[in-house]
Amino acid sequence: MKLFTIFGNPVSHSISPLIHNHTIKSLGIDACYTRTLLKDGYLIKNKFHTMKLNGANITVPFKEDAFMICDDIRGIAKDIGAVNTIIKKNDKLVGFNTDAPGFYESIKDFKNIKDILILGAGGTARAISVFLRQKGFNVDILNRSKHRLAFFEKQNFNVFSWDDFKICKYDLVINTTSAGLSSDILPIKADTLQKLFKKAKYAVDVIYNKKTPFLKEAKEAELTTKDGSDMLLYQAVLAFEIFFDNRYNKKDIKQYMQEAFKLFS
Repeated sequence: MKLFTIFGNPVSHSISPLIHNHTIKSLGIDACYTRTLLKDGYLIKNKFHTMKLNGANITVPFKEDAFMICDDIRGIAKDIGAVNTIIKKNDKLVGFNTDAPGFYESIKDFKNIKDILILGAGGTARAISVFLRQKGFNVDILNRSKHRLAFFEKQNFNVFSWDDFKICKYDLVINTTSAGLSSDILPIKADTLQKLFKKAKYAVDVIYNKKTPFLKEAKEAELTTKDGSDMLLYQAVLAFEIFFDNRYNKKDIKQYMQEAFKLFS
C-alpha cells in the first residue's frame, strides 16, 4: 500500500485526506492519505522517511521549509521558493508547487482584473504572486512587517508593510494569511480593509469551508467573493497526478474530488 500525508500546523481542519481518499477508493488504488501535525518544518524530511511515505502535501506554515529540505525542485516551485507537494523518486525527495496553477484556475471566471493586492508574505503568497505576474497581472504585496518581504523585493514586486501602505485601487484582494482560520481576526486593520474593499471588485480568502472575517467584510462591501475551496480542488487534482505519475484520467480525478467536496461539505 502506498502512503501519503499532509504536513501542517494546524492540520486538523484539512479535508485533503477526505478528498484524496475518496478519489483513491473510487479509482481502486491501494493507498491511504493521512494528516500529520508538525511543530517544526525542518522535521519534514525525517518524518517523510520514518513514515515510509510515497508522497506528501505541505500546508501552512511549512511550504518554505519544504522547499529547503527537498533534494530536487521541479517546475514553478524553483521560482517561488515554496513547495506544497513532495514525492519520493529514486530515494530522493522531489518538490513541486500546485498552489500557483490551482489558484489561477480558481479565479478564471473573474472578469476585468488588472491590479491585485496579496495580503501576507508566506509560501502561498509567493506561489500566487509569481504565477499571476507571469500571467500578466500587476501584483502588489502587503504584509504586517517588512522582514518577510525580501523575497518579493528581489523579484521586483511593489511591497508594503502596515507602516508604509497607502490605499490604492485594486480589482482583487487576496488573503493568504492564516487570520480567520482558528480565530475571528482580520489579516489587516479593519479601516484599511474597508477602504480597500470600497475600490475593489473581488475578494478571495485561501482559507476554505469557513466564512472568515475577511470574507464577511467583503460581502458587506458587496464584492464578489470566493473562499479557498476551488483552489484546494484544482491544486489537489494536480498533486494527485504527481503522486500517481499521471496514470489516471484528469477528468476522473476532478469528478471524484468534486464528489468528495459535496459529501463532506
